[in-house]
Amino acid sequence: MDEDIRFVGLDVHKETIAVAVAEAGAGPARSLGTIPHTPEAVAQLVRKLGVPGRLRCCYEAGPCGYALYRQLRARGVACQVVAPTLIPVRPGDRVKTDRRDAEKLARLLRSGDLTAVWVPDEAHEALRDLVRAREAAQGDLRRARQRLAKLLLRQGCRTPQRWTPWGEKHLDWVRQLTLPGAAQEAVRQDYLAEVEHLTERVQRLERALTATVATAAPRLRVVVAALQTLRGVGLLTATTVAAEVADFTRFVRPRPLMAYAGVVAREHSSGARPRRGGITKTGNAHLRRVLIEAAWHYRHRPGLPRALRQRRVGQPAAVCAIADKAQRRLHERYRRLLARGKSKQKVVVAVGRELLGFMWAIACQAEREAA
Repeated sequence: MDEDIRFVGLDVHKETIAVAVAEAGAGPARSLGTIPHTPEAVAQLVRKLGVPGRLRCCYEAGPCGYALYRQLRARGVACQVVAPTLIPVRPGDRVKTDRRDAEKLARLLRSGDLTAVWVPDEAHEALRDLVRAREAAQGDLRRARQRLAKLLLRQGCRTPQRWTPWGEKHLDWVRQLTLPGAAQEAVRQDYLAEVEHLTERVQRLERALTATVATAAPRLRVVVAALQTLRGVGLLTATTVAAEVADFTRFVRPRPLMAYAGVVAREHSSGARPRRGGITKTGNAHLRRVLIEAAWHYRHRPGLPRALRQRRVGQPAAVCAIADKAQRRLHERYRRLLARGKSKQKVVVAVGRELLGFMWAIACQAEREAA
């Protein structure tokens, strides 16, 4: 190890950054105090610490994002954004301050005990923000619909026909209702206005998402199009998967990608007795949600519906072959696990975990075909 390298721990907050330095070799980390969280203060800190090429910085991933990471990288400083949940913690340590956190980060960075997260570029981060904004809007719309439906149910108003839930006919029926009492009618109008507003918001974000994908980098467009050859994976699902995983090739095998999504089994084994439980749920929750939603489609027999045939137009034969194999294998796995007495929820999670492996194979194959 180069004796001139300095390891810098940064405890980052909205307004301040606590700084600590650990020199190469042995010795405790020392605090350098707190600086304002501004580009000018960061630039002054880099000049104070010495040659940028001999600095190694790190800070925890959090609400402040990757702006500090990009500032340091632009000045030639090697920086890592580390996973907070994977930072070692001593059980007997009951004192937590910004200074101690910065010193701990500097020590652990020097010892190599920190796990860095993958940092997206600005374009990919923008796409991911758009995908998550649409997901948040869809969740708000679902809750608004539930509030309105429960209000009508309490008043004995039930849909008179088997219309598509929240379709145009259903909404027209809700608009024409009049509840007894001015207070309840005011609530109905407010809930209905919120449903209509959120419906328009979701549609607006979906249009923006479609336009963003159409003008994205060629590599992303290839992966999104290839993922749609799978059953149950449309444009929104494929874009969400591509935005959350980003570079599929950074996973050398499907297993680490499954762990990234939090769909591998937790384990607490000791001695000769293995103990495994449910999935860890410690990975990317956005990826896990769309993955399980897509996995439900494999309860149906293998086939090529019209929408799936249209999505496969122009796709490489090798990619379509992987998708066909996935459809046959996952449907058979669904039936086999269900016959063993497993609950549908557990079966779908197992199918979703394997589906993610097929997604990895298709994305890697698509990138090779496009190269």
